[in-house]
Amino acid sequence: MSKFLRSVLCSLLAFSVTIGLTACAPIIPPGTVDPPQVDPPPTETVAVQTLDYTESTAALSNPDQGFYIPLSVTVKADGITYNPNVIGTAKLYHLRMDISAYSANAGGTDRPLSKAALDGIASLLDLLRERDKNAIVRFCYAPGFGKDANCEPSLENMVGHAKQFLAVLETHPATVTAVEVGMVGPWGEMHTSEIVKDPATINTLIDAFLENTSTLPVLVRTPKMIYNYLKVPDHLAITRLGLFNDGYLGSETDLGTYEDRETDVAFISGQTEHLPFGGEVTVPASTLHNIEVCLPEMYQIHLSYLNEQWNDQVVAKWKKTSVTADCAAADPLYYGKTAYEYIQNHMGYRFVLRKSTFTYTDALDELKIALALENVGFGNLNKSKKAEIFMLNEQGTPIMKKTVENFGGESALNYTVPLPDDLKKGAYPVYIRLYGDTHDGAPRYALQFANSDVYDATLSANRIGVLEIA
Repeated sequence: MSKFLRSVLCSLLAFSVTIGLTACAPIIPPGTVDPPQVDPPPTETVAVQTLDYTESTAALSNPDQGFYIPLSVTVKADGITYNPNVIGTAKLYHLRMDISAYSANAGGTDRPLSKAALDGIASLLDLLRERDKNAIVRFCYAPGFGKDANCEPSLENMVGHAKQFLAVLETHPATVTAVEVGMVGPWGEMHTSEIVKDPATINTLIDAFLENTSTLPVLVRTPKMIYNYLKVPDHLAITRLGLFNDGYLGSETDLGTYEDRETDVAFISGQTEHLPFGGEVTVPASTLHNIEVCLPEMYQIHLSYLNEQWNDQVVAKWKKTSVTADCAAADPLYYGKTAYEYIQNHMGYRFVLRKSTFTYTDALDELKIALALENVGFGNLNKSKKAEIFMLNEQGTPIMKKTVENFGGESALNYTVPLPDDLKKGAYPVYIRLYGDTHDGAPRYALQFANSDVYDATLSANRIGVLEIA
């Protein structure tokens, strides 16, 4: 083969190889870059918290419920007087406001309540808030808050007085558990006096109490008073209208409280689903308050408060009687405990934390919290609570706090809260604070869970777990 021919063949071969390589090479459009590396998704951790989820049988000091202590208050033109030493360790007080000085039929003068009197009432409520106490309030024209009847002034004056003192109570919604209409009859129990025999009188008073309050529970003495009010054309909504019972368990009718116990209890239980109910146990010889008998109705009617001092014989009986399997509706956890302990612990609401779960990722940007609660009390939470979630560092200093939606007694709570930046390895306690008000920046009326080693009184909060960063 000639040299020229070999040269041509080599050139053709080289050209073919070049074309082949070019055809096999990928075509990369101008401006295209390598695809980014995708980080793997954050690892999620679901941690059920190590807490005691069983109910403690310890007594709790929760707001708006329990055994109350009576506090007698005399209201006169120059202010109010009362014994401040009565305000002690109890959480709940029954303010018995003697306004006989403002009725000629009680030896006083028919006139409006004085500014000094109203300021005195406000100061007493301020003191109770400062000391983290609640009050049920009743006004009465019988001198000394006593047994005299027919001490009331005219209905017009009564309504005027109600408008005045209700304006003060309205400014203390977290302190006032309920206002009892009262006013008429011995001890303000809405019986015996001539004026109470006309249903129109009670209807007018109910109207005045409901019209001049916006959130406070308003309580009357018998279901019949509510039935009569419902007959009034264009009556106000009865959502806040409930019952106080100062003949509780004294007889089949509770000393005239009920006309038909089964029917009346069924009706009033619908109201007390969201309102306080209580009063005074009576008649030591009655068997209705035997612990073997009374518990089912206490659950049905949502009992939330009772007088610690009356009837003292019945209360003493409860302190000497044990809860056994013979006690209908009794929780076996309390077998061997006294009837007093059982009733004390179950009046109103009693929330047990049944489960607390934390969910977070290794990004540590937020914490999801799921809480399961069970209310084992006779009653329910009648006032919603403000709610905060906060976290402490290992030195006990808050490093995160978030206000969350109000707590209204729900059994399942779910929150998502941000986590602080740059959390280091360690254990970080997490708390929930459920409270009703503040005083000088400090929480008041905080709700305590019925679990052991969960509530911190200095923080007014319940520990719901520990976030552990490894």
